Amino acid sequence: MNKDHKIKILFVCMGNICRSPTADAVFRHYVRDAGLEHIIEVDSAGTHAYHIGHPPDQRSQQAAMKRGYQMDDLRARAVNAKDFEVFDYILAMDKENLALLQQKSPEQHHEKIQLFMYYGNNTATETEVPDPYYGGHQGFEVVLDMVEEAGRGLLAHLCNKK
Repeated sequence: MNKDHKIKILFVCMGNICRSPTADAVFRHYVRDAGLEHIIEVDSAGTHAYHIGHPPDQRSQQAAMKRGYQMDDLRARAVNAKDFEVFDYILAMDKENLALLQQKSPEQHHEKIQLFMYYGNNTATETEVPDPYYGGHQGFEVVLDMVEEAGRGLLAHLCNKK
């Protein structure tokens, strides 16, 4: 990793209250445990402005807390034009949000935008993190499982990058 440049990662879902703050909290935890906070910066945002200023969904927070992830300090925000310049990785939770990000982004920043699950286990068939908002408690556990897997893969990718 280049010590002169802090790697900036933005996780993106629709409203920034379930999936992307979960990815934010989990990945911040991984970065902190690896002692890489001085090199890697993490944030999250939504493609829609439904919940700006609100904390993550209580169900997301409860599921995350059970696994030791803190997310009560996060507040929802919408993706803005500057994000495409500032962040090195803009990771969408699903194909719909990926398409919205590509539409909003200047073309020169399209290579930064990917599906987060790209960094998951190569044998996984899931390419999208499902939105648990309208489902039951189990959906939040599934999101955490997927985010933990892709987060480990992303951290390994960043550590192996020269």
